[in-house]
Amino acid sequence: MAIQIFGSSKSFDTKKAERWFSERRIAVQKIDLKDKGIARAELESVVSATAKRLGSRTDAIDSLADKKHKDYASFAYLDDEDKFDKLLDNPMLLVQPLVRNGKTDATAGFCPEIWQNWQ
Repeated sequence: MAIQIFGSSKSFDTKKAERWFSERRIAVQKIDLKDKGIARAELESVVSATAKRLGSRTDAIDSLADKKHKDYASFAYLDDEDKFDKLLDNPMLLVQPLVRNGKTDATAGFCPEIWQNWQ
């Protein structure tokens, strides 16, 4: 299992996710969104995996944006492709943590009920 956790060191949900995997002795790769950001291909992979679960790319992109973030207002009224680009330009606007299992599974936020089914 190749687990990647995208988040920031100040995010409590990111810390909880790291602890959840650590308690189960599952190795993870941590990527700090504030320092490193997220690559286009990685974000595309997360959007695709989320779209499988939610049914559409539009819903997936909307679900990845943190509605409590101060820059959400500038995100909410953009077109879909512009929203994707805005998330790339401002990765701190993403819901944290983004947890990715390979290229096929991904979650946004603290979702242990989904992670426990990853094998």
